[in-house]
Amino acid sequence: MDDPLALFYAEGYAGYRLSYNYSLSAIPESQTARGRGATEWPKNMVRKANPALLKPLQPSAQLAAIVGSAPLPRGQVVKQLWAYIKKNNLQNPANKRNIIADDKLRPVFGGKSEVNMFEMTKLVSQHLS
Repeated sequence: MDDPLALFYAEGYAGYRLSYNYSLSAIPESQTARGRGATEWPKNMVRKANPALLKPLQPSAQLAAIVGSAPLPRGQVVKQLWAYIKKNNLQNPANKRNIIADDKLRPVFGGKSEVNMFEMTKLVSQHLS
């Protein structure tokens, strides 16, 4: 091939680098992942969920008024809380990241009338045991 770019991008030149003057050179083994001792990533590796996040937790009485009294994992609590917020239109229209507390949410939010969504998860975790 006459064109060095075509040669570089052709299949099978993964172990080569192209310099600024378009000369093709092999990458030394010590600079490759395999040369540094990395192993191949298993193709059948499945990411496992953290069991601590799946553990059902008992909501407090204030939080149970919104999500129910049955023990739920954290993710399900937050999911049901967001469903309640959207159903009752409690997001600030000017800034959707802020949640305006109604009478049921105010005790969960520690008496605050408005919290942002990142602070919400921190405040809700205090009501799970």
